[in-house]
Amino acid sequence: MSALLDVILPVFLVIGFGYAAVRANLLAEPAVDGLMRFAQNFAVPCLLFRSIAHLDLSAAYDLGLMTSFYSGAFASFFACFFGAMLIFRRAMPDAVSIGFAGVFSNSLLLGLAITERAYGTAALQGNYAIISLHAPLLYGFGIALMEWARSRGHGLSASALLRQISRAILSQSLVIGILLGFAVNLSGNPLPGFFWSGIDMVASAAIPVALFGLGGVLVRYRIEGDIGPVMLVTAASLVLHPVITWVLGTQVFYLDTAALRSAVVTAAMAPGVNAYMFAHMYGVGKRVNASAVLVATAASIFTAWGWLHILP
Repeated sequence: MSALLDVILPVFLVIGFGYAAVRANLLAEPAVDGLMRFAQNFAVPCLLFRSIAHLDLSAAYDLGLMTSFYSGAFASFFACFFGAMLIFRRAMPDAVSIGFAGVFSNSLLLGLAITERAYGTAALQGNYAIISLHAPLLYGFGIALMEWARSRGHGLSASALLRQISRAILSQSLVIGILLGFAVNLSGNPLPGFFWSGIDMVASAAIPVALFGLGGVLVRYRIEGDIGPVMLVTAASLVLHPVITWVLGTQVFYLDTAALRSAVVTAAMAPGVNAYMFAHMYGVGKRVNASAVLVATAASIFTAWGWLHILP
C-alpha cells in the first residue's frame, strides 16, 4: 500500500490536477497546448540533454537491459498488429497504427517519474539508456512500416522511404536533445558551470509540467472506437511487455537490481501521447489509440503498483 500512496498516486495526482483544471475551465486548452509545447520542445529535451551528457555510457548501455526491454516492446507491437488485422479485421495501415500504440510505452513522463519516486535519482541510469533509443528506434520502425503499408503498389523507392524516416525522426526536439547530449558526452563535457545551471533550471520543470499538461490533454480523449482493439493495446502495454521484460531480465540475462527495475517499470507503462500523435499524423487508428492512452493510463495506477511489489 505504501508504494501506491507514496510513489504512484503523487504522479497521477499531478496528472489529475491538470485534468481537473481543464475540465473545470480554469485553464483553457490553448494554454495546455502551450504547456505541452514547452515541456516537449524545451524542458524535456533539456532534461534528456543533461542526462545523456552526464551518463556513464559504458555502464548504461547493457545489452541484456536493451534486449529485455525491446524484445517485450516489439512482441507487444506484433501482438497488436496481427491482432488488429486477423481478429478485428483492420486494414494494414490501421494495424500499424494500433501496433505503434502497443510498442510505445510512456517511458519518459510516467516511467521516469515513477522510477525516480520509487528508487531515487541514482536508479535512473537504465531509464535514460532506454529513453535515448526509444523515440528514434520506435518512430523509425513505425514510420518505415506505415510508409511501406501505404505505398504498396505505388512504387516508393527505398531512398525516398529513408528520407521520410530520417526527416520524421530528426525533426523531433527530443531526438535533437539526445543527440546533443551524446555529442557533449563524447567530447568530454567541456561546457562551463553557468551553462549547466541554466539547463538545470529548465530541466527541473520538465516532469511536473509535462505530467500536468498530460492531464489537460487527456480531457480531449474519449473512450471511443472498438473496445476490442483498445483492450488489446492495454493488455499488451501493461501485461505482455513487462512480463517478457521480466522473464528475460531474470531468467536469461540476469540483470542486476537497478537495471531490472528500470527495464520492467519502463515496460509496464501505458502508451504515451505519442501513440495518438502517430495515429493523427497518418489519419488512421486515431479513436482506438486515443482511447487506449486514456484506458491504459488509468489502469496503470494499479498495474504499476503490482510491478513495484514484484520487483526486488
